[in-house]
Amino acid sequence: MFFTTRSQWLHLSVKTPATPSVRVLRVSTNQAEASTASGQAGAFSFGALELRPSEGLATAAGRALQLSVREFGLLTELALNDGRIVRREELYESVWGEPLRPGDRTVDVYVRRLRVKLAQALPDWSFIHTHVGFGYRFAPTLEVDGPEAMISSAR
Repeated sequence: MFFTTRSQWLHLSVKTPATPSVRVLRVSTNQAEASTASGQAGAFSFGALELRPSEGLATAAGRALQLSVREFGLLTELALNDGRIVRREELYESVWGEPLRPGDRTVDVYVRRLRVKLAQALPDWSFIHTHVGFGYRFAPTLEVDGPEAMISSAR
């Protein structure tokens, strides 16, 4: 099965569960789009963050991030759904390969770990946003109104 546009891929991801073969298809489709857009095969760039799913590598400002396999999988899955709210159940099935059990907070714990690591590497950026009752959305945002900006504007 080959998709020529992102809309065809999105249609597939909404209509079907995320089986391992669909995840591979998602990554390959997006890698092809990213390689044609950026000229570098298999790389996604979001501000100062770069993901290379084919290499299992995430870099922040050119430095490699130390992510576990699950953290990298979660970050990649969120990035593949850039700008879209993704339900916790969908993330768990995509990254862990099985249905989320009732009351399981694994996704929340891993999102928190990812946020901490990303904030340490790129303190002026916010990547993962929570939508209470809905899920998480990957949307890289440069935080210009941080505490330092408030202090410097008061002087």
